[in-house]
Amino acid sequence: MNRLRIAFCCLCIALSLRGTAVADGVIRDGLGAISCGRGGTNIASADNGVVLLDNPAGLVNIDGCGLVDLGADLIFLDMKYAEELPDIIDVVADHDPYPCGNLSVVRKSGDGCWAFGLGLYAPAAFGTRYEMEGPAPFGGTRLYKSFGALSKLLPGVSRRVTDRLSVGGTLGVAYSHIELEGPHTLQAPGLLQSTPTLIDLQTCGAALTWSFGLQYQLTQATTVGVTYQSENSFHLDGSIRVEVPDPALRSSYFDADLDVTWPRSLGLGVRHELCPHRIVSADVIWFDWTNAFDTLDLHLSDPSNPAFEAALGPTVDEVIPMNWRDTVSVRLGYEHHFGCNRVGRLGYTYHRNPIPAGTLTPYIQTVLEHTFSVGYGWVRGCWQVDLAYQFTFGPEVEVATSDLLGGDYDASRHEAMAHVMLVTLSKRF
Repeated sequence: MNRLRIAFCCLCIALSLRGTAVADGVIRDGLGAISCGRGGTNIASADNGVVLLDNPAGLVNIDGCGLVDLGADLIFLDMKYAEELPDIIDVVADHDPYPCGNLSVVRKSGDGCWAFGLGLYAPAAFGTRYEMEGPAPFGGTRLYKSFGALSKLLPGVSRRVTDRLSVGGTLGVAYSHIELEGPHTLQAPGLLQSTPTLIDLQTCGAALTWSFGLQYQLTQATTVGVTYQSENSFHLDGSIRVEVPDPALRSSYFDADLDVTWPRSLGLGVRHELCPHRIVSADVIWFDWTNAFDTLDLHLSDPSNPAFEAALGPTVDEVIPMNWRDTVSVRLGYEHHFGCNRVGRLGYTYHRNPIPAGTLTPYIQTVLEHTFSVGYGWVRGCWQVDLAYQFTFGPEVEVATSDLLGGDYDASRHEAMAHVMLVTLSKRF
């Protein structure tokens, strides 16, 4: 069992390497070049393997007997953080590109009434890396680093109920990995509240995930889709190193348990053929951030330094307030088929920033609101090749007084934008 878990974790990490937030909160604005090229719309579509993630009901509507769909993405970030100390100092985050990817395999039954799929996806992630002046008493240049990812291994099935209606669902395993390294002021009530620390947290874990969807063909030209994706609640296991300014305690390693929930979502999509060569699409998706990213609950136990246990007991509990608010993502797409198996795509996505200014930190800077995209696809031999580009950005956000204890992020500014290049190779059979 441990070997299977290790193999699955390695496979998830391989396809979601350092994928970072360029989306609605930390949920990406679509996966795969086909969907992303048209603004992330996919709920009412059936022309790519990522529909297994977005709306499994579409599997049975894919042309042919099935397909293999392999996608690779490269994300370039431009994030800035500034503080007034009293002079404004701008710090630019690490600009190294972040690779990501996805894989889908779909097979339909001989009568075309059933379809089965298996896919591996990384639909959500965040990450930053800054080197900047730390707060007292940890002065000097300090590393502020975070990384979090959600990957899903999804078996799915779809059934054609009538000539117009299809339904589908998935039941699979989700894997999450979260790292946090840098200065942190303890927030939970107790003896250590407001204590400045340096932490290095590493946690990971698995959980059950599922989804359900349907597609209905209103007319020959119009299809609608509805999909629901479950929340993913994790009890992540790992370790943490904590350093405090008290010379009697200094530092200690702990076993760490982190409770985190990635949000559920409910989406509605419409796809309409203006003519055989021109297609418009729109998706509206609600994300339940209020119940998901309310707090991060961290439980520490078994300190390696006996002085910690003597002073504080065998366990320490930390609660980090997040207070994220729900969002509604609006995605719009357009496709133009030029003939000779060539297609061009355009798209736009809007969603508000889910993070209140009071809990915004340089560890998670998902302040993005607008995404513009363009894509192009063609057939080469037995493979379909699709390319896409996304540019996403949001307004600068200012924090006057942080809601987090310690005042580390008072009088600060946050700015983020990103460029995403995507390629998908598909083969139908």
